[in-house]
Amino acid sequence: MLLSSHCCHSALQSSCRVTLSAAPVRRSKMCGIWALFGSDECLAIQCTNAMKIAHRGPDAFRFENVNGFTNCCFGFHRLAIVDQLHGMQPLRVKKFPYLWLCYNGEIYNHELLKEQFEFDYQTRMDGEILLHLYDRFGIEKMSSLLDGVFAFILLDTANRKIFLGRDTYGVRPMFKLLTDDGFLAVCSEAKGLTQITHSMSEPVKIMPFPPGHFEEFNLKLNGKVESVQLERFHCCTEEPKHAEYDDAEQLGKGFALETVKSNIRILFENAVRKRLMAHRRIGCLLSGGVDSSLVAATLVKLSKEQELQYPIQTFAIGAEDSPDIAAARKVAAHIGSEHHEVNFTPEEAIKAVEEVIVHLESYDITTVRASVGMYLVSKYIREKTDSVVIFSGEGSDELTQGYIYFHKAPSPKAGAEDSVRLLKELYMFDVLRADRTTAAHGLELRVPFLDHRFTAYYLSLPEEMRAPKDGVEKHLLREAFSGLDLIPDEILWRRKEAFSDGMTSTKKSWYSFLQENIESKINDSQLQKAKKLFPYNPPTTKEGLFMRQLFEKHYPGCYEWITHYWMPRWIKATDPSARTLSIYKPEKDQ
Repeated sequence: MLLSSHCCHSALQSSCRVTLSAAPVRRSKMCGIWALFGSDECLAIQCTNAMKIAHRGPDAFRFENVNGFTNCCFGFHRLAIVDQLHGMQPLRVKKFPYLWLCYNGEIYNHELLKEQFEFDYQTRMDGEILLHLYDRFGIEKMSSLLDGVFAFILLDTANRKIFLGRDTYGVRPMFKLLTDDGFLAVCSEAKGLTQITHSMSEPVKIMPFPPGHFEEFNLKLNGKVESVQLERFHCCTEEPKHAEYDDAEQLGKGFALETVKSNIRILFENAVRKRLMAHRRIGCLLSGGVDSSLVAATLVKLSKEQELQYPIQTFAIGAEDSPDIAAARKVAAHIGSEHHEVNFTPEEAIKAVEEVIVHLESYDITTVRASVGMYLVSKYIREKTDSVVIFSGEGSDELTQGYIYFHKAPSPKAGAEDSVRLLKELYMFDVLRADRTTAAHGLELRVPFLDHRFTAYYLSLPEEMRAPKDGVEKHLLREAFSGLDLIPDEILWRRKEAFSDGMTSTKKSWYSFLQENIESKINDSQLQKAKKLFPYNPPTTKEGLFMRQLFEKHYPGCYEWITHYWMPRWIKATDPSARTLSIYKPEKDQ
């Protein structure tokens, strides 16, 4: 595939290769985790499945058996930090020789908790905090005190327990396979489990682990497991328990507009600041919409305050005349980032669809559409730059009621309820897209809009305050940053564009090109038979059938990984694209 690129602010190119000096703490960063408990098959054969997620940690791999349990093992893929292979897993420390930890993610408050509870660290890894918290408080409180994004597998051989856990929004992925006879297999992505061998005569379901939950298993002497409990430790509408240990600026009380706007700014800036912990170069996806622009502008501002030794790189993808490319260029010039524009042709995008579906493990139409651009820009970042930690604006549309269909909500209460629904389902849609398309190229995603404290505060505000206002979606968020000159006003008040729509020409969208291509591959007769062929989430369009066929080709019978298609509400919509909705107005008409 050929991608053409354009780098603005080329005078800064000479500073592109500078990296930060090593900080005192090593972090796990983006990686892939995999584990088996009670395997009936030779582990040497089973472990080949772990290599299917090697892209999540391309620099190092470890495969380790569990002492005393010959049919239990861990696999770990890691992205190295500053060219040194510190922080390999499973993590074990002398103080807790019976604990084994495999985790993917970042724990932003590990230093605060370490000081608060006076823990004596034996490594320089942020994940060590899980071992100390578990030992002191148990699994539920441990999970609820973690401010970060994570998926973990924790083995306690002394008490013969296994625990699985995943962050509130499922920013870090995890799947599990559990047979009736107690064989448990766990992996960051489902593709690492689809060819696992087991003793069951019937197929065994592989399912995503629910976000915001932990699960406890008893580990039997034969290595098999028994599920004891599956409990939620945090919901997005609740103030997180770790908030009392947060070092953010004190928030104002009450719901006066100026107080609320100030609190939004404080919490958002804090969300970006805590995510700056990194030893690899930081960059930011920039579509030119209000969400990514606020992230990029705040990131550049804080990077200067913290005196990072390199300019922040921003990345936009689209056709040369796309709305996103033009808007992102304005933002980059305003904030002074080292800006990269990645152009692609419809042919390149269409060619990438099957590869994208393999990485996504999804057949949701809008997820696949939007993922193609993000996949191609991530490929460019990996091949052409040294940015590895990538900030993005995911989560804002769900939190702040940013989708155009929210204008049709029958009441502020209905809009608020749907906002929470969307947040709880992010792990199947936008968060899944953002993780898989970046992880496919060994990049690590960071999403400040999904900060626990920021989201909990925003959802605690009066329903009327969060609703669209004066015909403008996410009005409150925009108003909170108005008059600060953080980003240009025209961008701050720019109307919502779906990523897959905004990155293509206003003359002819990616949606239109895709429909035309699929029209030659799927005929009317095939579509008529689709409901019978695929009774679960039956495709109703040729595009839906085309994507489902590609998904089934690689993951036959795994259709339950998503429960439904993402679609707008309160509108008679047959397609998720904003451009197909009657309430959509192209930018030039506004």
